[in-house]
Amino acid sequence: MAVNSPSPFEQESHRRDFLKTSSLWSLGALTAGSLITDTTMAAGVQDKKASEKLKLSLAAYSFHRYLKQSWPKPRPKKIPATMDIQDFVRYCGKLKLDGCELTSYYFPNPVSDDYLKQTRDLAGSLGLEVSGTAIGNDFCLPQGAARDEQLEMTRKWIDYSAILGAPVIRIFAGRVPKGGNEAEAIRMCQKGINESLKYAEKKGVSLALENHGGITSTPEQMMRIIDGVNKSPNFGINFDSGNFRTEHPYEDLAKIAPLAINAQIKVEMGVRGKEVPADIPRIVKILKDAHYKNFIVLEYEAKEEPKEAIPGYIKQLRKLV
Repeated sequence: MAVNSPSPFEQESHRRDFLKTSSLWSLGALTAGSLITDTTMAAGVQDKKASEKLKLSLAAYSFHRYLKQSWPKPRPKKIPATMDIQDFVRYCGKLKLDGCELTSYYFPNPVSDDYLKQTRDLAGSLGLEVSGTAIGNDFCLPQGAARDEQLEMTRKWIDYSAILGAPVIRIFAGRVPKGGNEAEAIRMCQKGINESLKYAEKKGVSLALENHGGITSTPEQMMRIIDGVNKSPNFGINFDSGNFRTEHPYEDLAKIAPLAINAQIKVEMGVRGKEVPADIPRIVKILKDAHYKNFIVLEYEAKEEPKEAIPGYIKQLRKLV
């Protein structure tokens, strides 16, 4: 049965209501394994006028073996880097993608505003949107200099994302520090997100918490974190299809999909800790069933040469979206 589309005002109202009530929903939804089915219940950077056709992007991390990592700190490479972030943008242009994820790790450190603008303009000249970026932060650290550095780096990349035109940053939670406990790590993570979120709101950038091991290894852990995050249209989940190494990863992905404001698809799944080929059509269906409307970002991490493998996966995703 056809349903009339809500007005932009109604959509925004529903988004805000959803985030205000998400903490009440989360535990019940996880217990029941249910999904939100109202198309208006989406959050964060969702485009009010988003078409039914999802847009495709590629994460720079897909070429991590060829890129020099400078953020959050330099990482030595056995083989000299053969690409830089602007080479990656040009590759996305050749694939005629809708966007490119300019993962922060591969920008110069320090990075100038001019370099950020040049990279943004290069993407635009190739018909690409900057779908987002990412930072390798750890918000579980206790009070002190190391934690302050993490928060400062986050603020820097919120600023840089605003310059790049990146609507969302995928962030990590972190891991329980040595000698610590999960409850305290979650509390510190919530505090770090809330502090950073205030700054992100001022800059018009959204933060997407990724399921990335540590204290985000399961949907239940993620919801415990989210229950202490201030409700905001600038916050949601980064859905990473390959990062739940649980007994039933597809079911767990379906639990977090309604809160996704950014989505990454990997070509392998860690089922019970073992890497197996991903059921990509099933993953895309999970997102569509949750009425996800933003970019689908391929993050390629398999062994095959990226430039040889990626075009085939992009072709497959084009058919699915």
